[in-house]
Amino acid sequence: MRNYLKFYIDGHWVDPVTARSIDVINPATEASAGRISVGSAEDVDRAVKAARAAFSSFSQTSVGERMALLERIIAEYKKRYADMAAAITEEMGAPVALAKDAQAAIGLAHLQTALSVLGKYSFQEQRATTLLVKEPIGVCGFITPWNWPINQIACKVTPALAVGCTMVLKPSEIAPFSAQVWTEIMHAAGVPAGVFNLVNGDGPTVGAAIASHPDIDMVSFTGSTRAGIEVARNAAQTVKRVHQELGGKSPNIILADADFKSAVTAGVRGVMGNSGQSCNAPTRMLVPNSRMAEAIAIAKTAAEATTVGDPASGAHIGPVISATQWDRIQRLINKGIEEGATVVAGGPGKPAGLETGYYVKPTVLANVNNRMTVAREEIFGPVLSILGYDTVDEAVAIGNDTPYGLAAYVSGTDPEATRKVAARLRAGQVNINSAAMDLMAPFGGFKQSGNGREWGDHAFGEFLEVKAVLGFAAQAA
Repeated sequence: MRNYLKFYIDGHWVDPVTARSIDVINPATEASAGRISVGSAEDVDRAVKAARAAFSSFSQTSVGERMALLERIIAEYKKRYADMAAAITEEMGAPVALAKDAQAAIGLAHLQTALSVLGKYSFQEQRATTLLVKEPIGVCGFITPWNWPINQIACKVTPALAVGCTMVLKPSEIAPFSAQVWTEIMHAAGVPAGVFNLVNGDGPTVGAAIASHPDIDMVSFTGSTRAGIEVARNAAQTVKRVHQELGGKSPNIILADADFKSAVTAGVRGVMGNSGQSCNAPTRMLVPNSRMAEAIAIAKTAAEATTVGDPASGAHIGPVISATQWDRIQRLINKGIEEGATVVAGGPGKPAGLETGYYVKPTVLANVNNRMTVAREEIFGPVLSILGYDTVDEAVAIGNDTPYGLAAYVSGTDPEATRKVAARLRAGQVNINSAAMDLMAPFGGFKQSGNGREWGDHAFGEFLEVKAVLGFAAQAA
């Protein structure tokens, strides 16, 4: 049992102002895996005061000092790598291999990327007699989700640290264990007191207190669009910068000349991975009506080959995060059937033999049109919808017909054709032919998928203000 009942404020583990705790449920067993304290606005205020006090000195540190700090954090992360992976498996049900090779790995990768970017990043530019200076924005509030817990912590904390900001983190109360390990890493690495602070709690209390606090200069939130709207509302009264990475309903356009076996199989795997709990998953597969039967057959085979089971069993996917999420997924699958979709694989209910745990059948729905609920709402589970199109123009129109715009996917053998389709899709990141992840590629969305960008050098700008110093240089004679 993990009992994390203290918060990390001003370089110390401290008791909450009011003693109140909740269970953290292991989604594979439906049993308590530990307890955390639930914070209050008073706890947030203590953390913000510490971060504000630390900003005056930390913001003036040199690039070399911050690079050395990142190097120490990287060294400590490597020491705790196995602990991090185990925490992620326990808190959100990630299969052991996924937790080790992807979930924990990406936290380390963001640290290493920030270190590399910092060594080359320019914080000053002179234009004639004016000097443009990029300065740390100040105290940052971070509200992070449960689906890729350490990814979202690392891709916010590392660039903020790199540019000289201080911060207060509220991780998801559903999956807080990895944040605890991260905080222990930060402490062991010697992050100066007050620079990084952790307060556990829920969104309506701790999250709202962070978003509305007058001494927090910017808030960065990852989660649902609904919750993101509330963060923006709470932040508006203090006119702080708001960065959001929100939901998605990403189209995956498979062109007529694509290698269908490869493209459809990759599309199914892209949805099923992490139990479907990825905001950029290619959940709407668009295929030519003339090749629909072929696509359905391939998708059925791929989905049925996706094994589900205990995270330690070697299965491809584990449970979804909670009973609430399981119920939502079931409701949406049933809604799809009610509205006319055909179950090609999977369907409602739990997989055979997995009565305990929040397990969902890898599901493929065919005969879906873009007006159906399953094509409009983010399901956040291992559920793929297949839609048909007759022309490329129609495919692009369907792909863009969504309130979201986080990611999009295109497959085809003609490079020029795939690039033209990619150029027309309204999404923050477009992937052609299952291209590999690029840690330097900016990540973020159009429309209701949010604003701002994370990852690589683009992330640095989110945590910087630009100051123009006029008359910095003498006027030329």
